[in-house]
Amino acid sequence: MLRKIDKNIWIAEQPLKYFGLSVGTRMTVIRFNNGELAVISPIQVDDETTEQLNQLGNVKYIIAPNLFHYLFLSNFKAVYPQSKVYAVSALKAKRPEISIDQALEDNGENLLGELECLLFEGFKTFLPSGALPLNEYIFFHAESKTLVLTDTAFYFDETFPMTTKIVSQIMGGYKKFRPSLLEQLATQEKEKVKQSVQKVLRWDFRRVIVAHGSIVEHDAKKQFKEGYEWFLGESL
Repeated sequence: MLRKIDKNIWIAEQPLKYFGLSVGTRMTVIRFNNGELAVISPIQVDDETTEQLNQLGNVKYIIAPNLFHYLFLSNFKAVYPQSKVYAVSALKAKRPEISIDQALEDNGENLLGELECLLFEGFKTFLPSGALPLNEYIFFHAESKTLVLTDTAFYFDETFPMTTKIVSQIMGGYKKFRPSLLEQLATQEKEKVKQSVQKVLRWDFRRVIVAHGSIVEHDAKKQFKEGYEWFLGESL
């Protein structure tokens, strides 16, 4: 079910467990002036959501923003076969069975001139197989002054289950808008991350939509800056 956040931007959510923790997941839908829709980090689509999307416009772009948010990409494409799949180029090597129409790296710094984006360089996370890059693209919707992140920061608050709250506190992130301790330990190229953060801070955003955690509606830019000062261990 879609929920309107601001003019020409909606979200839809569904439950998700990550290593047994309830973290939820969220997709973002943006409508361009020509009526075309971009879906960022698609979730499992159902009849109700499909009907709502069809009422909003024409689903033209389905975007996998990093190397991990692709699970429902093919399902979404099957419902909207006329759409184009955009993803980071490295996803082709990781999941060659997924049909990708265009690499985000080939698209420049905006999509149709209405959705700005940048590659968040240097950022890694820990998985059982070791420290792995996210290759995440971050998006800025200027019309609603909204930043759209996927796995480069989280905001777990009192609305989440007790186990999730306890673990996020251990990882340094309960009620704090920032990456977790795992990403801090995994990321060695801090200078690249710093440069990416500085680019993000040039955007005039007032809200941040994250894939995991609550939407940040208050002092979003200030919280993002403070979260990455903690991550980098220096002032920005």
